Amino acid sequence: MPRVAAIDCGTNSIRLLVADVTEREDGTSWLRDVHREQRVVRLGQGVDATGRLNPEALERTRVALVDYTAILRRKGAESVRMVATSATRDAVNRDDFFDMTEAVLGVPAEVISGDEEATLSFTGAVGDLDPSAGPFLVVDVGGGSTELVLGTWDGVRATPKAARSTDIGCVRITERCLRSDPPTADEIAAADRLAEQVLAEAFEVVPVAEARTWIGVAGTATTLGGIALELPEYDSDAIHLSRVPKERIGELSRLLLGMDHDARAAMPVIHPGRVDVIGGGALIFEVLARHLPGIAELTISEHDILDGIALSQL
Repeated sequence: MPRVAAIDCGTNSIRLLVADVTEREDGTSWLRDVHREQRVVRLGQGVDATGRLNPEALERTRVALVDYTAILRRKGAESVRMVATSATRDAVNRDDFFDMTEAVLGVPAEVISGDEEATLSFTGAVGDLDPSAGPFLVVDVGGGSTELVLGTWDGVRATPKAARSTDIGCVRITERCLRSDPPTADEIAAADRLAEQVLAEAFEVVPVAEARTWIGVAGTATTLGGIALELPEYDSDAIHLSRVPKERIGELSRLLLGMDHDARAAMPVIHPGRVDVIGGGALIFEVLARHLPGIAELTISEHDILDGIALSQL
């Protein structure tokens, strides 16, 4: 039973999973968590406007990675894979990031394509679901990109059918459109148009109308799940596999976009690093909901790309 470590460094957060992998006789595998952690470092701060990774953001990421490296070594991980996504794909000084990560971690981080990111997210997301509820549409609204992947799960193996990554996420849409606190009606309308325009590229490739179950993964989705449940604090066990009615997504989007920073910060479920961008993320989910007329609710999964990265090491 090998012990592996997975690190996902996105535009907004960096996350660690250390897990034991059990291989079944048919060659498939399942994970048992040893340690799972997330930190918001906002690596993509300003990269959409400048094309460069901010030195302060790089330092925040380095500090988190130093801690993660100590944890995975202490936990006895036999292998580690670190994946870097949207912010590093776009930055002209990305070598500064990769030199730093290899110096700290001892192995190079990998830049993966948006479509591979989507496939890894799908593989990690569907393992706890009833196969008969498929086909599944898994959506990851990250900081700089949004991944959509449609596929099936037979109880043993996940099979993605179509995937697409688009250049819109909670950080990117906030920095481009939602500059006021709270955003103005014109800014919200501009953000809505931008999301519609960019997501249209994904809808041309991913036949979302075939989906019977819609799954949201990663921080934007899980935060919305916690808000919908009105939790007094973030509780991953309560959030995992919870369901948010589709009409409630629009309500949450308007609620969050109507609040100023202090009002959002007072909501105990929202991580401090997500306070400024959760409204933009909620708006992207609201736009997605419009294009899924046959689906009544969003299922929230705490399992996502991290689980896929861990399994990919076998």
